[in-house]
Amino acid sequence: MIKDNLRILLVEDHPFQLRATQYLLESYGFTQLTTTDCAQGALQLMLTATQPFDILLCDQCLPDLCGLDLVKFASHRGMIKQAILLSSLTPAELDQLKHMANTHGLPLLGYLIKPLKQYEFRKLLTLIP
Repeated sequence: MIKDNLRILLVEDHPFQLRATQYLLESYGFTQLTTTDCAQGALQLMLTATQPFDILLCDQCLPDLCGLDLVKFASHRGMIKQAILLSSLTPAELDQLKHMANTHGLPLLGYLIKPLKQYEFRKLLTLIP
């Protein structure tokens, strides 16, 4: 059973995508959302959080740091439990990123092609240990 009360940090640099994804997550029942539009903002939020975020949901192509590097930094410091990449890259490119994450032992559940779809998001959440 998937918990809807997961603490999610959403990182998306495009304002429309950020608002649309936030709205979709809230409509799916996920209400413990924190949002930011850049990796630097995400790092600040993670540093001041009282506990690790359950999910880091982030765009792979951020202007200040790629999403996978943010996952690596945050996971090595215990700031997140799991991560999901959001992107409009090709599935082949995203499969390569997932392979790199697995090679480095990162807690990447997978990736989602934009725009976010409830079924695919919830399917990835079933992989949480």
